[in-house]
Amino acid sequence: MDLSPIIIETKRLKLTGFSPHDMTTIFENFSKDEIKKILGHRTDEDYEQEKYKYKKGYASYNRSFVLFLLSEKTSGKIIGRCGLHNWNEEHNRAEIGYNMSDEHYKRKGLMTEAVSAIIDYGFEKLKLHRIEALVGSENIPSLKIIENHHFIKEGLLRDHYLVDDKYEDSVLFSILHNEYADKKSDKTTNR
Repeated sequence: MDLSPIIIETKRLKLTGFSPHDMTTIFENFSKDEIKKILGHRTDEDYEQEKYKYKKGYASYNRSFVLFLLSEKTSGKIIGRCGLHNWNEEHNRAEIGYNMSDEHYKRKGLMTEAVSAIIDYGFEKLKLHRIEALVGSENIPSLKIIENHHFIKEGLLRDHYLVDDKYEDSVLFSILHNEYADKKSDKTTNR
């Protein structure tokens, strides 16, 4: 069985990255309980949502993803997810997404730490030209994370997501490789 996740370590987190191939391998070779443990599902509903994505097909002919599970280093507990999805290799762009599934770990800077690592991975390893972010217009913590990573606001997508039977707007942001490189250079120069 070929399951070789990508591992990224930050100061407080271990990020374990899975490709569509890895996810297929997991669903074809492990039991429900094993899958829930591997992917950090807390409920049967979490598992069923993931299974639905698997059955529908994780990637299409021109889109892929890398999903990273966030584990807190001291406990080893999976506390959230962060990754690059809607990855279009032909055009060197992807969308960043993230979710902290454990309330106890929110507001501690852990997602900022994870997002930094994923942005680095996207530009340095995947050689992306552009990373996009779609953030709910009322999601203040997520808006702060994106703005702190120097993403540029490009516009508003009206009634873009259906959440609890209500349509919500999304703010579209992006950062280009040259902007990322300039910010990295500024950090190195200012040390």
